[in-house]
Amino acid sequence: MNDASRKLSPIGKDQADQHYREAPNNLEAEQALLGAILVNNDAYYRVSDFLKPVHLHEPLHRKIYEVAGDIIRMGKMANPVTIKTFLKADEKVGDVTVATYLARLAGAAVSIINAEDYGRAIYDLALRRSLITIGEDMVNIAYDAPLDMPPQGQIEDAERRLFELAETGRYDGGFQSFNDAVALAIDMAGAAFERDGSLSGISTGIHSLDGRMGGLQRSDLIVLAGRPGMGKTSLATNIAYNIAAAYEPEVQADGSFKARNGGVVGFYSLEMSSEQLATRIISEQTEVSSSKIRRGDISEAEFEKLVACSQMMQKVPLYIDQTGGISIAQLSARARRLKRQRGLDCLVVDYIQLMTGSGKSSDNRVQEITQITTGLKALGKELNVPIIALSQLSRGVESREDKRPQLSDLRESGSIEQDADVVLFVFREEYYVKNLEPRDEFDPKYEEWKMKMEQVKGTADVIIAKQRHGPTGTVKLAFQSEFTRFTDLADPSFTQYEEH
Repeated sequence: MNDASRKLSPIGKDQADQHYREAPNNLEAEQALLGAILVNNDAYYRVSDFLKPVHLHEPLHRKIYEVAGDIIRMGKMANPVTIKTFLKADEKVGDVTVATYLARLAGAAVSIINAEDYGRAIYDLALRRSLITIGEDMVNIAYDAPLDMPPQGQIEDAERRLFELAETGRYDGGFQSFNDAVALAIDMAGAAFERDGSLSGISTGIHSLDGRMGGLQRSDLIVLAGRPGMGKTSLATNIAYNIAAAYEPEVQADGSFKARNGGVVGFYSLEMSSEQLATRIISEQTEVSSSKIRRGDISEAEFEKLVACSQMMQKVPLYIDQTGGISIAQLSARARRLKRQRGLDCLVVDYIQLMTGSGKSSDNRVQEITQITTGLKALGKELNVPIIALSQLSRGVESREDKRPQLSDLRESGSIEQDADVVLFVFREEYYVKNLEPRDEFDPKYEEWKMKMEQVKGTADVIIAKQRHGPTGTVKLAFQSEFTRFTDLADPSFTQYEEH
């Protein structure tokens, strides 16, 4: 027999049976669980936190579980009589009607004690079915070798889908019922009520900023922008360290940890090395000038402060990635890995213009920045964490008399302004006033300059130029340049907020 005829030879019955594999499922376990719920509604609460209707294999079982859940959550009794009104009771299941099938499920019910075991078995089988789907897609795409999905793109897509499956037990995204959305909103309000400072988001550690923003909201893209020398990296570092230092873990029912206060922070430093960042944070915490630390121009007492601070900082969950020119795809993959391995509650990227897009190197930088900001926004939603992305401002600011930044000053601004949920500008008038110092101290304008300098010295404005969830305006902060530290103003004569 030649090769061609061997390939075309018909498959015998035994071979067909051998090659056919049914997707993993256990209808008996589904029946036993549904029966337990119909007999004793408390069984539902033993599985409802992890088992969703989509995890059941049989469509009818999905519908029964969904209807029973809705009835039980309304505080009513779910049994064969109350459920059958929501189903097509005359429809046939084999040789019996749905109404009879419901009665048989309840009649053959097992002990409520086994309900969670059956629920776990059903959930595990659903995960296996999802893994099979992802695996089949990977194999098929790898065989087809489509032009629009190179191998690296396929790896990133598979990693994303596997991450979603590991995190949520499903990867299809799909629609979410409004009931679930309302429940999430109420949970968020409850968490804010219990959290320190009654914030709906994660506290930045700067109270006047939290007061205006309600903390950093999960899944938000917060763009922090400014001209060089304004202190945007300092502010981002301050916030990142404040969040990590305030971290208080809380054990969940499944053994995982969740932040009650503060959080685990990932910091992508594309401009500065991890040592430079650490020096800034140590300077801020110990009040020893960072330039003195770098030169080694410190006393023994100051050195002891540095050692004590470094020992305390080793326990802080702040993780730094100093890879330069990282692409949005690499950043996303590493962030997913960090969340799986260590947890993740906030992500900082310093800064957008030093990143590259995922596709081929494009001459169109605006298009590439659009790809980056869209990717960051999608990553924030996927990981359910706030992302603080730093951004440079165009030189147009310097040519204006009024140096206060505006949204139009964002470099390659269209997509940054559009994708951001919050846009913050850091503005230090002191930086510009200092450069206007008259050379001659006997100049009549010198006194005027000196008075202006006294007014603005040691202060900074954080301008909230855009905020989806709240008002815009300006928050006045104190800035200690020698320690690169932003803090709340101690002097009550200063107005913390200015409405726009």
